[in-house]
Amino acid sequence: MGNGKVYATVVLIRLIYAGMHILTKASFNEGTSTTVFVFYRHAVAAIFLLPFAFIEIRKKPAPPLNFKLTAKIFAHAFYGMAGTINLYCIGLKYASATSSSAIFNIVPVVAFILAVMFRMETLKLRSVHGLAKASGILLCVGGVIVLALYEGPELKSMNHHQLLQHHASAAAAHAHSKEEWALGIFLMTTSVVIWSFWTVKQGPLLLEYPSKLLNTTLQCLFASIQSFVIALVLERDFSRWKLAGAVSLASVLFTGIVVAAISYYLQIWVIEKKGPVFLSMSMPLSLVFTMAIASFVLGEDVSLGSIIGSVLLVAGLYNVLWGKSREEKQAAGGGAGGEDGDMERNAAAVQPADGETETEEEEKEGDCRDVDAAAKV
Repeated sequence: MGNGKVYATVVLIRLIYAGMHILTKASFNEGTSTTVFVFYRHAVAAIFLLPFAFIEIRKKPAPPLNFKLTAKIFAHAFYGMAGTINLYCIGLKYASATSSSAIFNIVPVVAFILAVMFRMETLKLRSVHGLAKASGILLCVGGVIVLALYEGPELKSMNHHQLLQHHASAAAAHAHSKEEWALGIFLMTTSVVIWSFWTVKQGPLLLEYPSKLLNTTLQCLFASIQSFVIALVLERDFSRWKLAGAVSLASVLFTGIVVAAISYYLQIWVIEKKGPVFLSMSMPLSLVFTMAIASFVLGEDVSLGSIIGSVLLVAGLYNVLWGKSREEKQAAGGGAGGEDGDMERNAAAVQPADGETETEEEEKEGDCRDVDAAAKV
């Protein structure tokens, strides 16, 4: 029964993220400015989280904040939330909800690559798990390239009466050139790479400022201010600051509250029960849900290139996760020699100076992945 609850929760989380991709795309199809949308998203998330942050402060005094730490949190909010989400939304405007969901599958892979660069992980190509990780990285790169450069024949949507867009906007949504599509894929991929770097750096930040709720709230608050300035610079026409319609309003509220709050705690709960790898392995479900729902709700046609690229991305994700899982099992079952010695070096590289336990590190890793829910589109 307990496992059933975990599986049902994972499905709900992936449905929430599918709804995020679809509603965000629908709001852009409706005519909402991407920069204004990002500002409203962060503002709603910050306003929603502030009361919970005050309750947290009343129960337990907040950790002290000096100028250096405040500036560091401000910088993390800028590149990891305001900047990357603006890039992502511009890319989504030029591409599709399905491609957006597909690209999300590279987040754990990019995070692994960055962890290798920061010497938090190792990549030993002479081992089976090392080859699996390397092949996963190559598959993900290939998937992104196929998504961007190959279209192929289209599988037409069976629904010709879209629920979330007018016929005029639907025609506009399919009118993007190949160059615009490739630009959209490039911007979304860049956004995911930057955001993956942000998730990796959340670990050290949480060691300096351990309150997860206050950390998230502060970053959302700073990101809303930064997004306001970005929108003010890029969107000079103030008539565009009005949300284009009911779908845009629903998208802002859904992604600002449901994704920022509900899915955040749901993901923490799943990680406590099954661990972060289990949650990562469920990511392709969002792609399946998005592809199916977008076809009926947005009337999106799925191209052969999108399907092939998505399959490569999912295969790459599972290769990396399988390699990591095999590496951990060998480390748990063997001695200190050979591949197991490599894992001991990994543990030493990840181990914080204050003696944080492995369990705490796992929780921190899960928290870093979940802080996304307070900000990501």
